[in-house]
Amino acid sequence: MKQLSGARYAVRQLAKLSGVSVRTLHYYDQIGLLKPGIRTAAGYRQYGEQEMLRLQQILFYRELDIPLKEIGDILDDPDFDLLKALESHKIALGRRQERLQTLLKTIDKTILTLKNNTMLSHEELYEGMPKEQAEAWREEAIDEWPKEVRRSEDHLRKMKKPDFNKLKGDFKALWSQLGSMTDQEPTSPEVQELIALHYDFTRQFWGTASLEDKQAKAYAGLGELYVQDERFTEVDGKAHPAFGRFMRDAMKHFAEAKLS
Repeated sequence: MKQLSGARYAVRQLAKLSGVSVRTLHYYDQIGLLKPGIRTAAGYRQYGEQEMLRLQQILFYRELDIPLKEIGDILDDPDFDLLKALESHKIALGRRQERLQTLLKTIDKTILTLKNNTMLSHEELYEGMPKEQAEAWREEAIDEWPKEVRRSEDHLRKMKKPDFNKLKGDFKALWSQLGSMTDQEPTSPEVQELIALHYDFTRQFWGTASLEDKQAKAYAGLGELYVQDERFTEVDGKAHPAFGRFMRDAMKHFAEAKLS
């Protein structure tokens, strides 16, 4: 609200400057909360700088949901200090702003969920796995690669459910196809063609498909993990170490030939 020393404003002008309705200003005058500085012989209200400053305080306190009666008592207190009041308002409004920002973020997430049918919890990311096993794997992964796991989960939560389910289904089908080729040479063109798809799917799960870094070392490292931890290559609950070695060799060759 503009403040011009010595200037006088009619009620409609003050209403326009402050964003408060004429009716509200009339009401504030009626209850003694904001009296005009001058009332002309014709009965017109005129407001000066002091009234504008008082209205500013009223609006600040109203923003903090303080009742009008209490606002009047505060402003009419002989010990009222305008500078301290403004500093207090600044702190209080800053805190409210932080709360509103948090609420806006929550609303944005909810809108995104309703529009895109996206996921809100990590449990849905591991749907299809036994709950205890999924939780154990996730905790282990977070302990070992906290940044990478968070990035992956944040990326996947933003996907539409149909797209996410398709990604999982395509990867499962590819995994089964690779499992049937364990007796073939890992470096053969047929195997490497499927490994290229495996690499693309992996990057989508990692949330890094758009990065310029091809992650050759990380991808080859995943192949080593398939050998070190047999749980990653289980089929029907049974370990398949030969499949783990096959994947490690195929992924290592792909990383060296295509990603380096």
